[in-house]
Amino acid sequence: MAKHRSLLAVLTAASMLCISVEAKAGPLVDAATKAEQLATSGEPVKARELLRQAVGDFSQTLPFSIGKAVFITKEPAGYAMYDPKDGAVFKTGEALVSYVEPVGLTWKEAAAKGKLETHFTVDFDILNPKGDILAGQKAFGDFTFTGYLKNQEIYSTLTIDVSGAPAGDYVLRFHFNDINSGKKATIDQPFKIAGP
Repeated sequence: MAKHRSLLAVLTAASMLCISVEAKAGPLVDAATKAEQLATSGEPVKARELLRQAVGDFSQTLPFSIGKAVFITKEPAGYAMYDPKDGAVFKTGEALVSYVEPVGLTWKEAAAKGKLETHFTVDFDILNPKGDILAGQKAFGDFTFTGYLKNQEIYSTLTIDVSGAPAGDYVLRFHFNDINSGKKATIDQPFKIAGP
């Protein structure tokens, strides 16, 4: 009988945990549920806008970080519309072109009524394999995005001229600075300059 009571207690605790988890599903689940209802009732535009708003609000709760950083072959056509470079070996005099997606940017009210704004700067350092800084620049990039929602499809294209650097292995380090929150995120991109 004692074993049955223990099992009953475990099952009761587990069902209470499930009820607790369902009750605390969160704003993304709530928004998805409402969006599905809107979509099935013939209002897909409202469903999409509800989800975009929910994702924007949720993204501000994420730690500021870098979601993607890749070397690319040419200017991207838009967000996630880039051609990655095959490898990270560059010819002497070839520029480094990086496509970088920041995550968790902070938005605030913009000067234009009804609009929101995010603002970040980018510093860079070039390091040798030991971690010694060989070159760098503060506020190399300065980006402001203004719109009517907390857009998550934000990227930066950063071009670094390394002409004159001798052949060898290096690390390109970007420091992203979220101006609205004061938070920082760093990403490294190892690369090699091939000899002549």
